[in-house]
Order: sequence, then C-alpha cells, then structure tokens
Amino acid sequence: MTTHTPSSTHPSPQRICYQVVATLPDEPTAHEYIAWLQDGHVDQVLAAGAHSALMVRLDPEPPAAHPRVMTQYIFSTRDTFDRYIALHAPALRADGLSRFPPARGITFARHQGVVL
Repeated sequence: MTTHTPSSTHPSPQRICYQVVATLPDEPTAHEYIAWLQDGHVDQVLAAGAHSALMVRLDPEPPAAHPRVMTQYIFSTRDTFDRYIALHAPALRADGLSRFPPARGITFARHQGVVL
C-alpha cells in the first residue's frame, strides 16, 4: 500500500470557497436575482480574483419554502480571497444591496472556508 505524505517544505496553497446564499421572497424576485447573477455579477467576481463559480437553485425548505440561490466562488489562495474582500467586495455588495435590499424581503448569508 502506498501512502501520500504532503511535503512540509512546499505546502500547497489552500483554496478558499466563498458562498453566498440569497433567500428571496417570491419567484419573480428569484428570476430577477438569477438574471442579475448571470448578466454580469458572477463575471465581475471572476474578474476580481475567483477562478471558478457555481450557481445552484436550492431545494425549498419547509415550512416557508422561499426560493433560495447559492453562489459559490473558488479562490486559488487565501491571499487572493483576502484581496477580493478588501478591494472588490465592498462595491459589488453595494451594487447587489441597491438592487436587492432587505426592504424587498431578501436576505443574504455568506460563508467561507478552506476547500479540502
């Protein structure tokens, strides 16, 4: 049996997964949000440092069953992610919140972590 031991002299950079889950009040708002993601927002995050992105329409969770959309972005290193958060995320978030504010019944949850 062969085992793999990572090299301690050259640790590989840790990829970071950044996930945003939007909970939307109704189907028309969900369609509007998905169109906004597809029409440029995801491309802007990719241009700002993410190397891949995935959009997922999540299954409903009773009892409310509001539409939810999860967007995951993968950054090749923690430094790349930190640079995105410091330099690009504030403007991109502001744009998203101006279009999809809490007053419209929209909530966002953000999570990040190391890709295993």
